[in-house]
Amino acid sequence: MSKKVGNKMYINIEKVAKLVNDKKCDAIILFNESNMHYICSFSPSEGVIIVTKGASAYHIVDSRYTEIAQINAQKTGVKVIEIKTSFSDTAKEIIEKENIKKLLYENETISLLQYKTYTQKFSGCEFVELNHELMLLRNKKEPFEIELMKEANNIAEKSFLELLNEVKAGKTEKELASLFDYIMAKNGSEKVSFDTILLTGTHTSMPPGTPSDRKVQAGDFVLFDFGATYMGYHSDMTRTIAIDHATDEMEEAYELVLKSQLEGIKALSSGQKCADVYQKAYDVLDKKDMAKYFRHSLGHGVGLDIHEGYNASPRSKDTYEIGNVTSIEPGIYIPNKFGIRIEDLLYISPRGRENLSKITKKLVLYRHKYTKLC
Repeated sequence: MSKKVGNKMYINIEKVAKLVNDKKCDAIILFNESNMHYICSFSPSEGVIIVTKGASAYHIVDSRYTEIAQINAQKTGVKVIEIKTSFSDTAKEIIEKENIKKLLYENETISLLQYKTYTQKFSGCEFVELNHELMLLRNKKEPFEIELMKEANNIAEKSFLELLNEVKAGKTEKELASLFDYIMAKNGSEKVSFDTILLTGTHTSMPPGTPSDRKVQAGDFVLFDFGATYMGYHSDMTRTIAIDHATDEMEEAYELVLKSQLEGIKALSSGQKCADVYQKAYDVLDKKDMAKYFRHSLGHGVGLDIHEGYNASPRSKDTYEIGNVTSIEPGIYIPNKFGIRIEDLLYISPRGRENLSKITKKLVLYRHKYTKLC
């Protein structure tokens, strides 16, 4: 393993090999797209990766992915093998070559067809459930992964500021959401982190709402929940602005949500229970009898998946650790009235907490005249 320690991408292979050893297995087999990306540095829609306890990594591909897999292998050190007949036949050859008798597998995500195919093909191999062990590794980000997430966030923030020049009365939610996705692509996003949420007026009271033909109107809140991706890693941010003016009730509600978010961020640190951090933000809303309008968890892990690993909810058993990247996103949603959500991404580094989100959280009364938000 030592000959490639200096390669920052190879460290993920070493971490997975250590997991295999810790579980007293001979290798791990991966089918999940994000788990494969963790090893091969891109996201194949189909393929197989095998990592042995000695840190030998094999990426089995069909001819569609041979070239891109070989390009990425130059920085990861994996051995790319193109199938001749089937993925399972090629995987069997590796299993036999490496004398693998105990094999970790993704029991939480594997399809029934894959499970039957591979257990029958590897009849002399014991399959051991992986459970969430690899996700725990992925949740502890390496510095190079944080840099990729920062770049994704920079793309998203730059795009948001550009989009604001187009936000004005008469534009529809669908029109602005589609334009937002285009701007992010133009600025370097591989794809959106998730379907962009862009809601106006009373529609903002629906947390996972879908953009519609509703037009922006003066006096509306406009809620933007968006993310870009860079080299497979996601960003996630939510901002809520007001068009032209806001009522006293809207302003007071906004300031309350902001205070709730700041309390949640303040409580965030390595060793803290996710449920306790949730409670800090919840209590701010509860003191003003507004917690009844808070309808989701306070945050979730982000990385190669937009939701990965732990979440900050009152039922969570998880604890934050160094290397975690999490959203902190309280909100209140008053039916048929308005909703507000403010979301940042936070990195728990060895030196302390770092906010990856840079755009201001002050309530902006947007009058379609460029407002500097940085």
